[in-house]
Amino acid sequence: MEQILWLYALPYDPDYPVVCLDERPSFLIGDIVESIAMQTGQVRKEHYAYEKLGACALFAAIELLTGERIAQIHKRRRKKEFALFCQPIAAHYLKAVKICLVLDNLNTHNTSAFYDNLPADETFALAQRFEFFYTPKSASWLNMIEIEFSALARLCLNRRIPTIEQVESELMTLIALRAAKRIKINWQFSIATAREKLNSRYSVVNGANLKFKKVELV
Repeated sequence: MEQILWLYALPYDPDYPVVCLDERPSFLIGDIVESIAMQTGQVRKEHYAYEKLGACALFAAIELLTGERIAQIHKRRRKKEFALFCQPIAAHYLKAVKICLVLDNLNTHNTSAFYDNLPADETFALAQRFEFFYTPKSASWLNMIEIEFSALARLCLNRRIPTIEQVESELMTLIALRAAKRIKINWQFSIATAREKLNSRYSVVNGANLKFKKVELV
C-alpha cells in the first residue's frame, strides 16, 4: 500500500508516467416491452421486464497527473485482451523510459499475457516498457481508475444498453470528452494519513508504529 501511495505522490515526470489500469464488466440489457415515449416535463418510464443479452468489458487507463485516458471495449476479459490493451498504452508513451502501471492482482495482469499472445521478441520489447505496481489483495480501491469507473457508471452505465456497439459508442465518446477536458482525480490519501488512520493494523505488525497514532487532546 505504501509503495502505491509513494508512487501517487511523485512529481510529474514524462519519462516515468504513472498510469492506473483495470477492467470493468458492462452487462448488455435490453427491453422486452418498449418504453413509454418521453414527454415534456415527465420522467422517462420503462417496463420492469428486461432481457440479458450478454456482457462486455471496458478496459481503461488514466494517467494521474495529466488526465490522459486510453480505453477499449472487448467482448471478454482474458490475457489476450490485456495484452492487446497494453500495446496502445506503450505506443502512447513511446518516449517514456518506463511506464509505471498500477494494477490489481488479477491473474491476467502480468507479462505471461504477452508471451501467450505475442511472439517472444515483441513480448520482450513490450514487457520492457512497463513496471508493474500491484495493489494489495482486497484493496483494489487504491487503484485510482476505480474512481473513473464510478464516474462512468453514473454518467453512462446506470441504465439499460442492449448492444456492445452502443456501449462502445457512448463510452468512448464520454471518455474522449473527459480526456479532452483533462479531468483529474483529487487523491488525498497519503502515506502519513494511512499510518494514522490505519494505525491499529500497523501496530499489529510492529508495536513501534504506535508513534504514528494521533493523540487526541482532552
